[in-house]
Amino acid sequence: MRVSFEVNGASEHVDDVWEGESLLYMLRERMGLPGSKNACEQGECGSCTVYLDGTPVCSCLVAAGQAHGRSVRTVEGLAEGEKLDPMQQAFVEAGAVQCGFCTPGLIVQAHDLIERNPDPSDAEIREALAGNLCRCTGYEKILDAVRAAATRKAAAE
Repeated sequence: MRVSFEVNGASEHVDDVWEGESLLYMLRERMGLPGSKNACEQGECGSCTVYLDGTPVCSCLVAAGQAHGRSVRTVEGLAEGEKLDPMQQAFVEAGAVQCGFCTPGLIVQAHDLIERNPDPSDAEIREALAGNLCRCTGYEKILDAVRAAATRKAAAE
C-alpha cells in the first residue's frame, strides 16, 4: 500500500508499506529519520514517541497505514534547520543526554508538556515523563532540562 502523509511539515509518500509495518519502522528504515528509537516494541519505554496529529504516541504501536492523511512530527522536526528547539538545547546544556537511547522520546514528551503547561511543577514533569524509561540516570538532569526549557519559553513569551 502507499502511505501519503505530512512528516515534519513536508508532504511525503511511502510505497510498498506492508500491513503489519509500524510507523516507527517506516520513519526509521524507509524515510531515514533515525531519531525515534526502537527499544521495547511494546509501547512501554517511550523511546519511539512522536507526535501524530499533535498528540504524542508510541510509534511502535501505530500501524504505518494509520498515518495516511495525517501529520507526524518527530524529534528531528522540533528543530528549525540547524537551530535546536529550546527543549533539545536544554537537554544538551543540562547534560541530560547519556547513552541517548531514551532521549528523543523524552524530548518529544517534555516538549508536549510545556506546550500544554508552560510552568509545570516537578510532580507534573514526573507524571508527564512517567511513560519514558531511562536506564542510565536518576532522571535529575532530565528534570533540570525540562525546568530550564520551561523557564526559557516563559521568558521568550
